[in-house]
Amino acid sequence: MLFVEQKEFVWGLIASMYLGNIAGLIVVLTCVPLFAAILRVPFSIIAPIILMFCAIGAYTVHNNTFDVVMMLVFGVIGYFLKKCNYPLAPLVLAIVLGDKAEESFRQSLLASQGGLSIFWDNGLVGTIMGLGLIALLWPLIQVAWSRVRGQSVAARL
Repeated sequence: MLFVEQKEFVWGLIASMYLGNIAGLIVVLTCVPLFAAILRVPFSIIAPIILMFCAIGAYTVHNNTFDVVMMLVFGVIGYFLKKCNYPLAPLVLAIVLGDKAEESFRQSLLASQGGLSIFWDNGLVGTIMGLGLIALLWPLIQVAWSRVRGQSVAARL
């Protein structure tokens, strides 16, 4: 109905998206040399600047220094996780999607009146849940499989 009743608005919106893409392309192409020059600056100079911008951003969310302290604490934890070769991508994904996943899980349980069968009723959802459980338990499956294969080889000898 929007395309029929408000043609001018829709086409104006589409035209503004095209103009925005062109303007973005011009800005990116003109700023590439500047960004390349920033990469030549030593890390010992850029790191404090990045830290300052992160602290300003953390402070401005709630105007609270506790947020800056938490930023520093989690930065140190992230540093040690990086040093221990712990993959940070799953952790960041869990932090970003955790609240939404928990809320959706709660809504599903409310809709099914507490029954977990809602996660297996539909074929597509059941398949996704099954694959998720396999991915979650994959290290245990590999250990069990290697033990079974090791015993079967030993039993044949």
